[in-house]
Amino acid sequence: MSSTAEQAVPDQAQAQAQGQDQEPAQRTIRERFESKFPRGLIIRLIAYLFVGHLFAFFVYLLFVLGGQNQ
Repeated sequence: MSSTAEQAVPDQAQAQAQGQDQEPAQRTIRERFESKFPRGLIIRLIAYLFVGHLFAFFVYLLFVLGGQNQ
């Protein structure tokens, strides 16, 4: 039925019989993180969060100061 799956098993058996390990090399946490999220995306996200909070504080300050003048 699935000839590719049947062929993969003997290939792995041959590799193990020859002493070759097919395990992938251990990647560092940073490599795994950057493979999921590009570095530029993280920098933009932090910048937008900082600027967004700064803008929200400015609007809040306008309301507080405007409320004191009444």
